[in-house]
Amino acid sequence: MRARKKSWAPREIETNPALIETPTDHAGRWAEYFGNDKPIHLEIGCGMGRHITKLAAENPGVNYIALEREPNVIVTGARAAREAGLGITFIIGDAREIAGFFGRGEVSRIYINFPDPWRNRRKWHKRRLTSAGFLHAYRHVMGDTGEVFHKTDNMPLFEFGLEQFSQNGFALRNISLDLHKSNPDGNIMTEYEMKFAALNLPIYRCEAFYSSST
Repeated sequence: MRARKKSWAPREIETNPALIETPTDHAGRWAEYFGNDKPIHLEIGCGMGRHITKLAAENPGVNYIALEREPNVIVTGARAAREAGLGITFIIGDAREIAGFFGRGEVSRIYINFPDPWRNRRKWHKRRLTSAGFLHAYRHVMGDTGEVFHKTDNMPLFEFGLEQFSQNGFALRNISLDLHKSNPDGNIMTEYEMKFAALNLPIYRCEAFYSSST
């Protein structure tokens, strides 16, 4: 996600304790960091944070972590969470390094909302957040059980994700080919999703999960 540079961004990064640039310092010790044993839910590619801030406001029994590689983007959500008194942690980092950010089994749910489809070249498909390499990393950070909630407006990407989930030990449930027409309870829209909804474009969604038996 591209965004205009914000003059206040460097200070927010410097002074907001919820913004972390070295998540490897906490790998295997996130419960200690949060000071509780609540489940940890991670959003990969949180953008400006609309989705995760609303999730956190509605679910105080969960520790939320937002991951975004663009500092100038993530600061918007970090500042909003700070001003609202929400205990969300924001990681400035690349999803390709996620296995080093967490110990095995520290995360119980991952959200992937409207990721880059990397559609231009076949060899770029491995960069997709639902490709096999990423799924193996997710299984590491989620341990013996875990689930991935995925939303996109891109049908080829969605089909690719369904295939990859199935081929890499995940089962699927709650598959929707037009999310908003099904009027799902508790759906929180991202910034992108609000734009797509206004244009009446279909949103594709699924939940992929596994346990030690899958």
